[in-house]
Amino acid sequence: MAIQQSELILNPDGSVYHLNLKPENIAHDIIFVGDQDRVSKITKHFDSVEFSTQKREFKTETGIYKGKRITVMSTGIGPDNIDIVVNELDALVNIDLETRIPKENLTSLNIIRIGTSGSLHADIPVDSFVMSKFGLGLDNMLRSYLADSISNIEIEDAFIAHTNWDLRKGRPIVVAGSSILEKKIESDRIHKGITATAGGFYGPQGRILRLNIQDNELNSKMDNFLFEGNRITNLEMETSAIYGLSALLGHQALSLNAIIANRANGTFSSDPYKAVDELIEYTLNKLAEN
Repeated sequence: MAIQQSELILNPDGSVYHLNLKPENIAHDIIFVGDQDRVSKITKHFDSVEFSTQKREFKTETGIYKGKRITVMSTGIGPDNIDIVVNELDALVNIDLETRIPKENLTSLNIIRIGTSGSLHADIPVDSFVMSKFGLGLDNMLRSYLADSISNIEIEDAFIAHTNWDLRKGRPIVVAGSSILEKKIESDRIHKGITATAGGFYGPQGRILRLNIQDNELNSKMDNFLFEGNRITNLEMETSAIYGLSALLGHQALSLNAIIANRANGTFSSDPYKAVDELIEYTLNKLAEN
């Protein structure tokens, strides 16, 4: 049955509504960044750029790096934007946009997020890289979908018990990253752990300006959470949403962060731009290997 126009919205030129893209505009390997200005910081390394467009905060460029076709896309901030980006990317490859009917043979994309983050532990220093083995969603976006099949209930229950989580905020969800991409990207330089994804920057991440928050101790409780050797290494706003939607739709996803601050010892990178550039080049070279 064809998907209704109100559900799959297309622009007059046939591109998907928010991203302003057509199927031929994207590669199989896609890099996500939050900031639209970071797109060009990645594609400046390309041998050539064949396509570029921007609508709102969603900027996309596709080109060639060492013979590998790669797309770089800015997602903006937050799980709500990831809901738009991943669903529309999936529509580009797995729905016939003319008939509005899902394809019989589905395509699995490789999605890698490159971001910056602060470390929660003294032994994960500034200028190091963190790979998210799991995404811990504190935001509830994924709970709009039938997500139990892709969630790790054991880690969720342990986190709820450890933090005395108030379920009025919704049940946290834990989703694993792609083991395929993990093997492709990992090295001795990369630390692994759980990345917590918040639905906001201030209260949801424990910051207090003029409003009190529900749990003043949540950050410290997350600092010392441990499950079968997996600890929470960093806190941001996208990873669990990327992992959850990708897993449900059959895509491979992995989140990488350059650590530019260390909350445990109060340090900040002397050159955060260098750390990000090193992670960018590291990731591009890993993608280009095969």
